[in-house]
Amino acid sequence: MQAITGGAPVLLLGLDFGSTTSSALIAQASLSSHCVTGRMALNEPRVLFRGDPVFTPFRNEIIDEDAIGNLIQDWLEQAGIDSRSLFSGGVIITGLAARRHNAQALANLVGQLIGNALVTRANDGGLESWLAFMGSCSALSRFHRQQPLLNLDIGGGTTNAAWGLDGNVLASGCHFIGARHLQFEPGSYRIREVSEFGQALLQHLTITKVPGQVLVPAERDAVVGWYTDALLAIAEGDRAFFASPLGRLTEQLPLALPQGQGGAALTFSGGVGELLYRHLQGEPLPGTTFYGDLGIDLALAIARQPRLVRDTTRLVPENRGRATVYGLTLHNTEISGSTLFLPQPQVLPLKDLPIVARLPIDASVRQLNDALGLALGSRDGACLQLLDGGQPPGLEQVRQLGSRLSRALEAARTPAQWPLVLLLESNIGKVLGNYATDWGRSPCNLIVIDEVRERSAHFINLGKPHQHIVPVAFYGVH
Repeated sequence: MQAITGGAPVLLLGLDFGSTTSSALIAQASLSSHCVTGRMALNEPRVLFRGDPVFTPFRNEIIDEDAIGNLIQDWLEQAGIDSRSLFSGGVIITGLAARRHNAQALANLVGQLIGNALVTRANDGGLESWLAFMGSCSALSRFHRQQPLLNLDIGGGTTNAAWGLDGNVLASGCHFIGARHLQFEPGSYRIREVSEFGQALLQHLTITKVPGQVLVPAERDAVVGWYTDALLAIAEGDRAFFASPLGRLTEQLPLALPQGQGGAALTFSGGVGELLYRHLQGEPLPGTTFYGDLGIDLALAIARQPRLVRDTTRLVPENRGRATVYGLTLHNTEISGSTLFLPQPQVLPLKDLPIVARLPIDASVRQLNDALGLALGSRDGACLQLLDGGQPPGLEQVRQLGSRLSRALEAARTPAQWPLVLLLESNIGKVLGNYATDWGRSPCNLIVIDEVRERSAHFINLGKPHQHIVPVAFYGVH
């Protein structure tokens, strides 16, 4: 049993815009500290609002930004939430939606609508895989601590794979395998639209069908058969399957399974995963191409593959169809410690800072100089991670590190308003920041965020301070 102190409530928002559907989730969590370790965390999350999934609105094959704006306003009104009261907001645009040319413009629009949005990323396969695992089976993974789990999050445009053990994701991948690369008139197999990847698959299978024509049963079976073969190849680490031209086109982010870690049990999430579990539990599924795609057919084909479904009765994840938005809302935001070094709170929020180096806590001046040289190439600021390997440094180590940082910062001549963020695992933010800036005499705009768990990622966003705590979000997970 955890011993928790404090408990200020905060509101968290997650928005997921996918190939087929869009959804929203609002939760409340307690911003509190453990009375023994003192580490701050979001505890006791409680879902306040689940927006009904709706078809992602497209207009002339691009995302309808006006319709998305109305959707967000409707969700917030239904929940009775003012966007200004949000502690953090997460937005992710996934699958085929992320490949529309206005996807990043949409992300920027959403950021304006909800204010302090920490994740406004399109087409981030590694992050989506991590979020889906955390949202669907993180608790399941912690309960079966010795059992490796491979979660396949299958949606309209992508399959996001994440391999985890004891609640931690250790490998992730993303493939353009999904139900919506071929779209049909609902209730039939008359083709309405074919994506770039759908067209490549049809050519590979020597199927010469174009929009307006009907896919016959043998052709449909060939398409879903290739998909299930690809899913088997992902599950078994079969790299040869993706060595073909079609395989290389399909593989956005290869899944590198950990060496010597075989025997992963499979779990599923995403829209197709939801249909699969419903079928396996004896629930009726909608009729032919009810959603205008191959989601139902793909779920049924997966159910006929013993290797893919052998674990599905023993291991059933918590949140299946909405795994990504659950993971985004409840797991993506990290919390800083309360002793962070932030002389200028008004500089926050900061978005899209590249993490240019991950260094040991005893990094040399030369290592720090090299890292700062890379950091200065980022016009709007940068971030360094300093890792202690689970061994918090003593005061003398902190003092020495601060001295080395001070020398490196002086040599780098960082611009006065240019933000440099240091991420630490230990509770040493304020003292390290003071040593590094010579107790405030340095003009460097240094921000030291402590007590943040290590996350292997490329970028970081920092939200506005709340009761001396800063929300932190990572993306570009690798």
